[in-house]
Amino acid sequence: MNINEIKKRIFSIIEPSDESNVAGRVFDLSMVALIIVNLVLIIADTFQLPDALRTAFAVIEFLSVIIYTVEYVLRVWTADLLLTATGKSNAKIRIRYMFTFMALIDLLSILPFYIPFIIPLDLRVLRTLRIFRLLRLFKVNRHLNAFSEIGEVFKKKLSQLLSSMLVVFLLMVITSVLMYNVEHAAQPDKFDNAFSSFWWAMATLTTIGYGDIYPITIAGKILNGIFAFLSIGLVAIPTGIISAGFIEYFAREKESPEQTGDEKCFCPYCGHKLDRKE
Repeated sequence: MNINEIKKRIFSIIEPSDESNVAGRVFDLSMVALIIVNLVLIIADTFQLPDALRTAFAVIEFLSVIIYTVEYVLRVWTADLLLTATGKSNAKIRIRYMFTFMALIDLLSILPFYIPFIIPLDLRVLRTLRIFRLLRLFKVNRHLNAFSEIGEVFKKKLSQLLSSMLVVFLLMVITSVLMYNVEHAAQPDKFDNAFSSFWWAMATLTTIGYGDIYPITIAGKILNGIFAFLSIGLVAIPTGIISAGFIEYFAREKESPEQTGDEKCFCPYCGHKLDRKE
């Protein structure tokens, strides 16, 4: 088996194109399991743990970084089989791949582990860099279609969502200014500017109601009631749009290739649907 055949075999495992690829499915499930383990480690890192347990977690973290590093190197190496660019060398194609969203996620998720070996860092900075481990959760997008499906729905309904959110935002701004003018004289410490009123509007719109800021005047309470009543309907609009988007999406997914004329698959990097005609 020559080097090209080895590359194609590795590519078929880390970028499986169909469900029948057993090695690819095993790789996907293994990586998802590793991501879940890393999530547990991130959560456990916030607790006071025995030294022995922290040592064991450190070993798991080290092995995880090694696996992620090998995966990243293999993905860069096989990038010329994933991306096509007429007239460009394999090196340029790999550089282009390294700046794709998921490739940057891969790099940032392992980089904090190697930085201290290159640049001496303060312990506080090192702890901050460890937060980048959370980026490993986005790697799930490669192995599951969940994020791709959500991204597809949001893309289809983006204009409608933006329109509804703009209406909500304008209502919040107008109500915030009105509430400031109504309540500022009675509560200068609470409604000291329009931004404070905007915080009240946000808490009211989302029905959170922290209770740290609220109107006490009659006019303020009336305005609060009107805004709360309008918020009920306005918050439901984006929810309805997203729900309709998912219904339409899954309805399309149920259509057979004969009905649609082609077969669809997801790009693991941008989430777009790709045509894969027979």
